[in-house]
Amino acid sequence: MIYRNINSYKMFFSASFTQSFLKNCYLKQNIESAEQKSYQNCYPFIYYLEHGKIYYEQAEKSPLIIQPILLFYGFVHLIKACILTKDPSYPETTSVLAHGVSTRKRKKQQYCFLEDDVRIQKTGLFPYMSDQLFHMKQLEGDKVLMEELLTNIPELSQLFYQLEGRKTFINAELHNNLFTLSHRVLDAFHMTENRFEDFLRGKFKGSFSVKQGAGEQIEVGYNNKKILHGNEALPFRFNILEKHYCFPLNKEGLFQYPEMLIHYLLLYNLSMIARYETEWWSELMKMMSNNDYPFIQAFLEVTIHKGPFLVYQYLTNQLRG
Repeated sequence: MIYRNINSYKMFFSASFTQSFLKNCYLKQNIESAEQKSYQNCYPFIYYLEHGKIYYEQAEKSPLIIQPILLFYGFVHLIKACILTKDPSYPETTSVLAHGVSTRKRKKQQYCFLEDDVRIQKTGLFPYMSDQLFHMKQLEGDKVLMEELLTNIPELSQLFYQLEGRKTFINAELHNNLFTLSHRVLDAFHMTENRFEDFLRGKFKGSFSVKQGAGEQIEVGYNNKKILHGNEALPFRFNILEKHYCFPLNKEGLFQYPEMLIHYLLLYNLSMIARYETEWWSELMKMMSNNDYPFIQAFLEVTIHKGPFLVYQYLTNQLRG
């Protein structure tokens, strides 16, 4: 099931298919009354996807100045569909309906988007999706920089090199659950092969093996779960523009963050700016005075396709069991 565009979701717009899909999701988690709950959630699930699809379709036709608002709410609806595969009672309380992150008060003078941050809150959609979808807890109070988020999106790697002269990713090839990448990654991390293997095992639950490959390459063996084309296999990320995997060259911060969380935080902040910082946002569109504009524009061009792709991969992974 290869993702092509937002219309790839059409298989879920069948109530009988979706009811069976949700029932299987619930049975795998040993949730009681799986059949009854799958019937109850069948149409809410479809409507979340349908609303998300409409937001993305409208965003493609809209000027950049309002795209963040449409894309954020489109992504939120797709995420809610994902949550329904894990929590049949969602939303059980109003506390999970808030955004789950907050922005700081902005200074009108010399504001720089790349230096801005968002703070993760105790309750709301972001911590809830982090827990339900990715089993990530204890994020409350964390502050995340916009620049750090952007450096973890592989499609922006070339732009970082062009504008700032730094590489944020290194390409990797995948064959039979074995990633091959340049030996230069060890230099970037200041590690030996053994230390690099220990580092990966310490960061992720899956087992890794690292060994010398042919020439100036190393081979990183992933865990036993089969990796299908385009699936997220952290710390490797998939570049949908160039259709290959790559490995991040920054081992700090968001190294373990699934990319869905990264897109959510960026879209949240940009949607808040587009709604409430009208003067700065309008001037950015017209003046293009620093690196903020090309990075924001490039991110929006990526996320309009990558957001639905990431959600599609998440949902279809559950079809495979």
